[in-house]
Amino acid sequence: MSATPIILYHKHPTSARTRFLRFAHGGICGFDGMPSAQALGVGPASGGVVAHPIMLVRDAERRLGLASGSLEHQSELRCHLKGSDGDSDVFVARFTAIDPPFAAGASIGAEFIDLTQARQLAPVELALLRLVYDHALG
Repeated sequence: MSATPIILYHKHPTSARTRFLRFAHGGICGFDGMPSAQALGVGPASGGVVAHPIMLVRDAERRLGLASGSLEHQSELRCHLKGSDGDSDVFVARFTAIDPPFAAGASIGAEFIDLTQARQLAPVELALLRLVYDHALG
Protein backbone atom coordinates (compact mmCIF):
# COMPACT_ATOMS: atom_id res chain seq x y z
CA MET A 1 0.00 0.00 0.00
CA SER A 2 1.45 3.35 -0.93
CA ALA A 3 -0.54 5.89 1.09
CA THR A 4 0.14 6.21 4.81
CA PRO A 5 -3.18 7.01 6.46
CA ILE A 6 -3.40 9.33 9.44
CA ILE A 7 -6.49 9.88 11.58
CA LEU A 8 -6.83 13.29 13.20
CA TYR A 9 -9.09 13.83 16.19
CA HIS A 10 -9.86 16.41 18.85
CA LYS A 11 -10.86 15.66 22.45
CA HIS A 12 -12.11 18.61 24.45
CA PRO A 13 -10.12 18.85 27.71
CA THR A 14 -13.11 19.49 29.98
CA SER A 15 -16.12 17.88 28.29
CA ALA A 16 -14.21 15.00 26.62
CA ARG A 17 -16.29 15.52 23.48
CA THR A 18 -14.37 13.72 20.78
CA ARG A 19 -14.56 14.69 17.10
CA PHE A 20 -12.82 13.32 14.05
CA LEU A 21 -11.68 15.18 10.97
CA ARG A 22 -13.57 13.85 7.93
CA PHE A 23 -11.71 14.78 4.77
CA ALA A 24 -13.18 16.04 1.50
CA HIS A 25 -12.99 12.51 0.03
CA GLY A 26 -15.57 11.46 2.65
CA GLY A 27 -13.38 9.33 4.90
CA ILE A 28 -11.40 9.80 8.08
CA CYS A 29 -8.06 8.55 6.74
CA GLY A 30 -6.23 11.64 5.53
CA PHE A 31 -5.21 13.10 3.34
CA ASP A 32 -5.60 10.98 0.24
CA GLY A 33 -8.13 8.44 1.46
CA MET A 34 -7.83 4.98 2.85
CA PRO A 35 -5.86 2.40 0.89
CA SER A 36 -7.93 -0.61 -0.14
CA ALA A 37 -8.15 -2.79 2.92
CA GLN A 38 -10.08 -5.86 3.88
CA ALA A 39 -9.19 -6.01 7.56
CA LEU A 40 -7.73 -4.14 10.50
CA GLY A 41 -4.86 -5.41 12.62
CA VAL A 42 -3.66 -4.25 16.02
CA GLY A 43 0.03 -3.42 16.33
CA PRO A 44 2.49 -2.24 13.67
CA ALA A 45 2.42 -3.62 10.14
CA SER A 46 5.02 -6.24 9.39
CA GLY A 47 7.89 -5.54 7.03
CA GLY A 48 8.44 -2.68 4.64
CA VAL A 49 9.65 0.85 5.11
CA VAL A 50 7.50 3.05 7.32
CA ALA A 51 7.44 6.84 7.36
CA HIS A 52 8.38 8.37 10.70
CA PRO A 53 5.17 9.40 12.49
CA ILE A 54 6.46 12.87 13.34
CA MET A 55 7.08 13.58 9.66
CA LEU A 56 3.45 12.68 8.92
CA VAL A 57 2.20 14.83 11.80
CA ARG A 58 4.26 17.84 10.71
CA ASP A 59 3.06 17.37 7.12
CA ALA A 60 -0.56 17.32 8.38
CA GLU A 61 0.06 20.57 10.30
CA ARG A 62 1.53 22.15 7.17
CA ARG A 63 -1.35 21.03 4.96
CA LEU A 64 -3.86 22.41 7.46
CA GLY A 65 -1.92 25.66 7.91
CA LEU A 66 -1.38 25.03 11.63
CA ALA A 67 1.58 25.90 13.82
CA SER A 68 4.10 23.24 14.75
CA GLY A 69 2.90 21.44 17.87
CA SER A 70 -0.79 21.77 16.96
CA LEU A 71 -0.96 17.99 16.54
CA GLU A 72 0.39 15.35 18.89
CA HIS A 73 1.20 11.85 17.63
CA GLN A 74 -0.55 9.15 19.66
CA SER A 75 2.28 6.62 19.78
CA GLU A 76 0.48 4.26 22.20
CA LEU A 77 -2.10 3.40 19.55
CA ARG A 78 -0.67 1.09 16.89
CA CYS A 79 -2.78 -0.49 14.17
CA HIS A 80 -2.52 -1.36 10.51
CA LEU A 81 -4.67 -2.09 7.50
CA LYS A 82 -4.39 -5.44 5.77
CA GLY A 83 -4.92 -5.32 2.03
CA SER A 84 -4.32 -7.38 -1.06
CA ASP A 85 -1.26 -5.25 -1.93
CA GLY A 86 0.27 -5.42 1.56
CA ASP A 87 -0.11 -3.95 5.02
CA SER A 88 -0.10 -0.24 5.87
CA ASP A 89 0.40 1.36 9.26
CA VAL A 90 -2.28 3.79 10.40
CA PHE A 91 -1.10 6.74 12.46
CA VAL A 92 -3.21 8.79 14.84
CA ALA A 93 -2.73 12.38 15.97
CA ARG A 94 -4.68 14.56 18.40
CA PHE A 95 -5.27 18.29 18.01
CA THR A 96 -3.79 20.03 21.06
CA ALA A 97 -5.90 23.23 21.04
CA ILE A 98 -8.79 23.66 23.45
CA ASP A 99 -11.25 23.85 20.55
CA PRO A 100 -11.08 22.05 17.20
CA PRO A 101 -9.52 24.13 14.41
CA PHE A 102 -12.73 24.34 12.37
CA ALA A 103 -11.36 26.96 9.95
CA ALA A 104 -8.25 24.89 9.21
CA GLY A 105 -10.38 21.87 8.40
CA ALA A 106 -12.75 23.90 6.22
CA SER A 107 -9.77 25.33 4.31
CA ILE A 108 -9.10 21.88 2.84
CA GLY A 109 -12.76 20.89 2.47
CA ALA A 110 -12.82 18.81 5.66
CA GLU A 111 -15.15 18.93 8.66
CA PHE A 112 -15.18 17.72 12.24
CA ILE A 113 -17.72 15.00 12.97
CA ASP A 114 -18.93 13.15 16.03
CA LEU A 115 -18.79 9.37 16.12
CA THR A 116 -22.55 9.22 15.43
CA GLN A 117 -22.04 11.05 12.12
CA ALA A 118 -19.70 8.35 10.80
CA ARG A 119 -22.30 5.66 10.12
CA GLN A 120 -21.85 5.77 6.34
CA LEU A 121 -18.11 5.01 6.49
CA ALA A 122 -16.71 1.68 5.36
CA PRO A 123 -16.65 -1.07 8.02
CA VAL A 124 -12.84 -0.93 8.26
CA GLU A 125 -12.95 2.84 8.88
CA LEU A 126 -15.63 2.35 11.54
CA ALA A 127 -13.39 -0.22 13.23
CA LEU A 128 -10.53 2.31 13.14
CA LEU A 129 -12.76 4.97 14.70
CA ARG A 130 -13.76 2.56 17.46
CA LEU A 131 -10.09 1.92 18.29
CA VAL A 132 -9.27 5.64 18.31
CA TYR A 133 -12.36 6.50 20.35
CA ASP A 134 -11.56 3.82 22.94
CA HIS A 135 -7.98 5.10 23.11
CA ALA A 136 -9.05 8.75 23.43
CA LEU A 137 -11.43 8.09 26.30
CA GLY A 138 -8.97 5.77 28.03
